[in-house]
Amino acid sequence: MSTKATRELLSPAELHPTPGFSHVAVAEGNRVAYIAGQTALAPDFSVIGGDDLRAQTVAAMRNLEVAMKAVDGSWEQVVRRTIYTTQPQEFETITAGIEEVQGSQEHPAQTIVGITGLAVPGLLIEIEVTVVLA
Repeated sequence: MSTKATRELLSPAELHPTPGFSHVAVAEGNRVAYIAGQTALAPDFSVIGGDDLRAQTVAAMRNLEVAMKAVDGSWEQVVRRTIYTTQPQEFETITAGIEEVQGSQEHPAQTIVGITGLAVPGLLIEIEVTVVLA
């Protein structure tokens, strides 16, 4: 039985280039954590970042980081990411915010979904991840 989780990211040459994600993530580990969608909400339920998509992306990623630390997870163990946003065409802004927090340009398999709104007025983005743990 493996004591370390591993992740391999693939983007077949036959598919379109991947700006900020990989087409495929293959994971091997002992446990899987499904982290609920995180937003730019502070502990007092205020929206962090105002109407700045990058600032909200960074805040949502920081909240994901807190949740992952609770299960001893890391960005290198994330195999799937789903992003819900009111501004799906702004993927470069979103990617920049993600890379700022995760500290790398390696990205798991990902889907960005355009939405009309989130549960709390003012939120622009929600991000959920799947993490394979050792």
